[in-house]
Amino acid sequence: MGNISTIISREYSTRVKKKSFIIMTLLTPLIFVAFFLVPILIMGNEDKEFKKIAVIEDGTNLFKGVIRDRDDADFVYLENTDVNSLKNTFEEAGYYGILYISPVVTNVPQAVQLISKKQPPMDLLNYIERTLETDIENKKLKAYNIEDIDKILKSVQTDVSVQTIRIDDEGEAKETNTGVSMVLAYVGAFLMYMIVLLFGVQVMRGVFEEKNNRIVEVIISSVKPVELMMGKIIGIALVGLTQFAVWILLSFAILTVVKSTVLPDDPQQISEQITSSVMSQTGVDPDSEQLQEVLDLSAQEKEFARLFNNLMNVNWPLILTSFFFYFIFGYLLYASVFAAVGSAVDTDSDTQQFMFPIMLPIILGLFVAMGTMENPESSLAFWFSMIPFTSPIVMMARIPFEVPIWEVIVSVVVLIATFIGFIYLSAKIYRVGILMHGKKVTYKEMWKWIRYKG
Repeated sequence: MGNISTIISREYSTRVKKKSFIIMTLLTPLIFVAFFLVPILIMGNEDKEFKKIAVIEDGTNLFKGVIRDRDDADFVYLENTDVNSLKNTFEEAGYYGILYISPVVTNVPQAVQLISKKQPPMDLLNYIERTLETDIENKKLKAYNIEDIDKILKSVQTDVSVQTIRIDDEGEAKETNTGVSMVLAYVGAFLMYMIVLLFGVQVMRGVFEEKNNRIVEVIISSVKPVELMMGKIIGIALVGLTQFAVWILLSFAILTVVKSTVLPDDPQQISEQITSSVMSQTGVDPDSEQLQEVLDLSAQEKEFARLFNNLMNVNWPLILTSFFFYFIFGYLLYASVFAAVGSAVDTDSDTQQFMFPIMLPIILGLFVAMGTMENPESSLAFWFSMIPFTSPIVMMARIPFEVPIWEVIVSVVVLIATFIGFIYLSAKIYRVGILMHGKKVTYKEMWKWIRYKG
């Protein structure tokens, strides 16, 4: 045991002191938080460039004044102007672009063009499309001569948002969010895939390099081959756990700071505060489109705050504990196989022959995990979360959807039992292969090493 601890200490200290390890350990939480926050911040960060847009209709005034000015854009309606003559001079005339509306737009959706030298922001395009769609729908409805059609349309407008409530075995109701669960499932599965593959390959490369450099022949004189293999596997496992622990602490610290600085203390009061502020300062009519746009923005902020709170209310102890166990034993299972391969081969080309069968279940597990997000209770997801070669990835995709605890326990037990068996088989290959040079290794040859009793 003393020899193993010495090897573990050596493997651990040499790897955690590398600059690449320190940089990736500190940057990875920032990258994951950025994946979550940057799209939201980009969507919320409006384009500051003011746009003056010329609106030209083809011989009609059907939509004159329909598209109203915004804080970031003015719509100037031009009459008796040919769109082709303005295409080459609109920028000199001070226009950001030309909005061309053909009268056939009521039947042909593609009859509207926004001509500009820059790519227009999506928010502006959505505003134009939504405004024209609403106006065309109203015009078509008014053609039926229904009395008070505007009031009727306003009274029937309804928004529906389905809130999911999960009831546990004790009868306690808990608010959930399928979107948050899917994000966590994707991150958990992909992170497990990357970590198991990354650290497993590190074990193989380390064994392979020591064998080819003949360093292992000096080490073997002092320790047993099995002790060397176990020391290297456990040492790299501790490196992964250290990185994982730092990631958790930094991620929660960053999320806590974001929640306290970016999100409002009480998201439920956003609409009331903004409504009263706008009406008191500008005297805006409560039914006006301007106020409705502000309320739409506040609704988006409330939705973001609700999603963030759902994320913080996830059963993190179960997720983190499960990730810990599946990483440890999933890594140990694959690392033992990678170590056996690294000890058996002499060249890089030989490693490719043996790596594909090892990586196949890992890749298959990732594909199954992607489908598991849509139906975590399916029989395919269940069985692949029990098979030890795919369970670390697939089960991490199922756990955010709160699978029964007994399934997690059975899956972990099967994984541990499989790991013990493969450690035994890999040790038999390792003790022979680590000192074998100049011979082309085949699966048949490795099977002989396993059966060798000397």
